Amino acid sequence: MPFKINASFAFEAKQPTDVLLQFEAAAIPEQRFLSTDTWLTKSEQFARVPAQENIGERIWVRAEGHFKVDYTCEIEVDRMLTEIEPLRQMDAHDLPGETVQYLFDSRYCQGDRFQSFVDAEFGDLVGGKRIMAMHDWVADHFSYVPGASGPQTTALDSFVERRGICRDYAHVMVTLARASGIPARFVSCFAPGVNPPDFHAVAEVFLEDTTTPGGGAWYLVDATGMATPSDIVKIGVGRDAADVSFMTSFGLTDFLEKTISVEETNKE
Repeated sequence: MPFKINASFAFEAKQPTDVLLQFEAAAIPEQRFLSTDTWLTKSEQFARVPAQENIGERIWVRAEGHFKVDYTCEIEVDRMLTEIEPLRQMDAHDLPGETVQYLFDSRYCQGDRFQSFVDAEFGDLVGGKRIMAMHDWVADHFSYVPGASGPQTTALDSFVERRGICRDYAHVMVTLARASGIPARFVSCFAPGVNPPDFHAVAEVFLEDTTTPGGGAWYLVDATGMATPSDIVKIGVGRDAADVSFMTSFGLTDFLEKTISVEETNKE
């Protein structure tokens, strides 16, 4: 499925400031670029570095004054789609080494605080059945409320408040999965159904891969219901939102504006 993506944002740095950006769609096998263009205000320093898991890239800039980013791409998503519910949870000792970090607590996702809850609420379910039950629980119990959370809001905060935005839904899904012994990570992405239009966030869980005996694979889960795996364009992945923020400033900056649009296009 092809999409046209436009993203722009601007900020002000009153003195030379290092800023780490991650806003471009990732060049991975399931995403084929038809065209792409990135424009940034000239800066003293510009460097591309690999992002986490080598999914996408980050950009270092040394910004001063008004700084603007404009990004456009046309991209086609061709992702294998698998029903999650029948999938088996892998035993911990069979997990690939690179997935183990996604079992542990992180800044926004404190899975150990939720173990008693998942045992009580989902204790009779395992693997994909448990993931989908948790998805449905979050979808039923949370309200999508822009402005209801902030940069310091954790999954525990969201669980108590029962409201938030896509970032918070993803954090809670990641946390519940980790509390169940299922590796889970945070995915920054673009998607056409996001309202209001913005960068989007979903969870991704590691379960068995039925095409590879003894193997596993990552599966996208969006408890907001705004996106499906077939129309999610990945930007990057991480332990939580701190790893894949579109902008991380290592100094004082004033954020000015942001505009995102994602539209499905015809191949013809």
